[in-house]
Amino acid sequence: MAKVYPQTPSSPSQSPSSSPYVSSKQEFFTIWMKSLVYNSHGCTAYNSSGEIVYRVDNYDTKCSSQVYLMDIRGNVLFAIQRKKLQVFGCWDGYKWDFSKKQRWFRVTRKRQTIHVDLGVGEGGYKIVKTGGKLGFKIINLDQDGALVAEFKPKQTASGIDLGNDVFTLTVEPDVDQSLIMAIIMVLGLIHRQL
Repeated sequence: MAKVYPQTPSSPSQSPSSSPYVSSKQEFFTIWMKSLVYNSHGCTAYNSSGEIVYRVDNYDTKCSSQVYLMDIRGNVLFAIQRKKLQVFGCWDGYKWDFSKKQRWFRVTRKRQTIHVDLGVGEGGYKIVKTGGKLGFKIINLDQDGALVAEFKPKQTASGIDLGNDVFTLTVEPDVDQSLIMAIIMVLGLIHRQL
């Protein structure tokens, strides 16, 4: 099977942070909105070296009310759960810890506005559409709208789209990539891609 590479090559670099999901450099990922497991729904994320780094395998139905973001070894990083009684849509992201399940973020959608609340006193992100159905930017509301990540359809060097299920994700330096991937999963659920 051929590897899928992002548009801009980048070598992975770890920051001094203890998290393996934070880099001191801008990182590029290719997101394929397909599961590697036959006959199931999900998503697979490749780093700039073409290696699988994140995956979501949804064995139930498409647009399930609960999905899990895992690393390549199958360790659950986030559990994403849709809240049933919210009028416009609300998804909670839980940082996975086997001793306790703590809510890490909440994504709310009201009409065309999507907001990510990172918890009490932690601030949040806003999702801004950038053209097309599935292109958007994630901006930090605490840092005067600083760009955190950008998600857009993947194109070849000559500008040809690779389809409705292949995307490029660019994550800025010193941002938790697993958190951004969890937010991407929520957006995949909102747009019925997972």
